[in-house]
Amino acid sequence: MPEEFVEDKEGMKIRKLVELRTNTSKEYEDVMLGRVEEFKNKNKEKSIYNNFIQNTIVSGIGGLLELKVNIEKSIGEDNLKIVSDLVDKLLLFGL
Repeated sequence: MPEEFVEDKEGMKIRKLVELRTNTSKEYEDVMLGRVEEFKNKNKEKSIYNNFIQNTIVSGIGGLLELKVNIEKSIGEDNLKIVSDLVDKLLLFGL
């Protein structure tokens, strides 16, 4: 894309758009997607171990939260308050 530069009062050069083609945004999009894919492939090789650890931790926490929700549903709201109060008393007794 042809470019012209214009200087302002302070002497800064400002790039002036001379021509706008309809396929310019598509070209920029393709270049950006190519760079993203390149970095993804580079980092994929480096972080296999980190991805395994992160996925394991996230899966474990997700499983625990799902278990907690299922337990809360099964014991009911009234019993949940009783259990919550009991846990609070045990924690305060330990302090």
